[in-house]
Amino acid sequence: MEALNEDLQADTQSFEDAKYEETIFLEESEKTKKSKFCPPTGKCNEVITSVFLLLLLWIVIWSYKGIEIYPGGSLFGMLVIFYSALLGGRLMQFIKIPLVPPLPPLLGMLLAGFIIRNTPYIRDYVHISQVWSSYLRNTALTIILVRAGLGLDPQALAKLKGVCLRLSMGPCCLEACSAAIFSHFIMEFPWTWGFLLGFVLGAVSPAVVVPAMLMLQERGYGVRKGIPTLLIAASSFDDILAITGFNSFLSITFSAGPVYKSIIRGITEATIGVTGGIVLGYFIRYFPSEEQSALAWKRAFLLLGSSITAVIGSSRLGLHGSGGLATIVLTFISAMGWTREKKGVQKIVANSWLIFQPLLFGLVGAEVSVNNLEPNTIGVCVGTLSLSLLVRIAVTFLLVSFTGFSYKERFFVALSWIPKATVQAVLGPLALEETRSKNLPHLEMYAKNVMTMAFLAILITAPNGALLIGLVGPRALSLDDPQEAG
Repeated sequence: MEALNEDLQADTQSFEDAKYEETIFLEESEKTKKSKFCPPTGKCNEVITSVFLLLLLWIVIWSYKGIEIYPGGSLFGMLVIFYSALLGGRLMQFIKIPLVPPLPPLLGMLLAGFIIRNTPYIRDYVHISQVWSSYLRNTALTIILVRAGLGLDPQALAKLKGVCLRLSMGPCCLEACSAAIFSHFIMEFPWTWGFLLGFVLGAVSPAVVVPAMLMLQERGYGVRKGIPTLLIAASSFDDILAITGFNSFLSITFSAGPVYKSIIRGITEATIGVTGGIVLGYFIRYFPSEEQSALAWKRAFLLLGSSITAVIGSSRLGLHGSGGLATIVLTFISAMGWTREKKGVQKIVANSWLIFQPLLFGLVGAEVSVNNLEPNTIGVCVGTLSLSLLVRIAVTFLLVSFTGFSYKERFFVALSWIPKATVQAVLGPLALEETRSKNLPHLEMYAKNVMTMAFLAILITAPNGALLIGLVGPRALSLDDPQEAG
């Protein structure tokens, strides 16, 4: 009987223990479920945070500026364009094609600005003053130049200096000349405006080319012959040449008096820019010294601050050709003396670009109004752009001949030199700003056509160039060991 009671008590205890464990399990499950959804995590948390940050930013700006943040004010317009461009860039990242580099977010940013400008009800409340727009674009130009200067690798340039020089100078110059000829005869541009347009179109886009090349390099395509390294290095030089050429012809186009005076003025501005860049470059190389704390942040601040002062300050003084050259020279010289901190500075500058990129492409898209386009403008612009691109492809193919590249590799390099984006977004509206600031309404037609060409160049070549690089690269380049990259 006692044994029976003991068994009964043991069963009762086991049942109670099991029930207790089940209760604990249910409580833990409920707690886990609550912690998963309250507070929310993942994408839901990210969306709520973004919305709150948007609201908080609006309230903070309202606290300082009041009416400027209301619909119709410049700050309101800037915020609408900025967040719309961010959303457009994010949506573009959802479009994924297997074995193809992702479409550049800048395309979505450009389209976001374009949609805002051409949507009837919204465009009545989204305005940004020309002064603000100009300063924002010039700051974006400065960041592009700083990134180009930091991206110049002396070792890679020494290894590939011959073909790199040809690839960075030849296609840009010959496309600029061909665009000047085609625009003169097709669009009836004056020669100076033709060359100005040519250097707007002549630049390749590192924002499209570099990520695509890095993707191929990580997978081991073409690394033995250094093709991704070559294209990454040459893209920076290509942009520098296009910006320098544009500034030269901008000065010639809007200068009064004989052409030889404009040429002398251009040489003088270039000399001032190079000299100032050398002085500032050596200063930033050694100040601050390496034992100081937060070294990368201090160097990045000095680099960006000096460069913005050079670009915007030189424009204010009328030395339009000096600022860009000074920025490139000071960045390259200062970075040559840095060791470990260079990557830290590059990261900080890249993060600043994440802020100005949506503003830049959103503003460019918002400058293009469908109502102001003449019926035949788009067709003529696309025709001129297409002919110039054909010249660029043919010239690039010829210039990388006799370099040890196979026929397929040369064809790939030629197609990789198609994408256009960042430089076109910066330079495209500058001529229109100049005509408005100098009150030259008879030149606005040419300036608007230049801006339309820049818009179409980004819209057509950026996505198609990225697709061609992703599709042709694995078929045209040899598959090597990724460790050989360098």
